[in-house]
Amino acid sequence: MDELSTLCARVGEKTLRDMVTAFYRRVRVDDLIGVMYPADDWENAEKRLADFIVYRFGGPQTYIQERGHPRLRGRHMPFPIGEAERDRWMKLMTEAMQEVVVPAAEAQTIGLFFAQVADMMRNREG
Repeated sequence: MDELSTLCARVGEKTLRDMVTAFYRRVRVDDLIGVMYPADDWENAEKRLADFIVYRFGGPQTYIQERGHPRLRGRHMPFPIGEAERDRWMKLMTEAMQEVVVPAAEAQTIGLFFAQVADMMRNREG
C-alpha cells in the first residue's frame, strides 16, 4: 500500500472535504483561475474535486462510480493552464491545507502529489 492510498484514513474524509471547500472559497474570488470556472457550476466543481481527492487518497470510490476514470489532463485541456495558473492553484490549495490544519507530514505528501498533478495539467508555455 502506498502512502497516498492511506491519506484519507490518516487525515480524515471530513478534513479533505473541508480543505476543498476552503480552496473553492479562494478560487471564487481569484482573478486568475477563478474566471475559468463556469459561474453556475461552483457546487458541482467543488464536489467533483472533493470526491476525486477522497478517492485518490484511499477513501470511498464515489468519484469513480459517478465519473469513471479521472482523465484529468483531458478534462482540463479546454482551459489555458501555464506556470502562473499552476502556481496560483498550488498557492490557493496550500492556503486551504493550512486553514483546515492538515498535519505537516500529510500536508507535505499531499503537496508533492498536487505539485505533480498541477504541473501535468499545464497545456501552454509560460
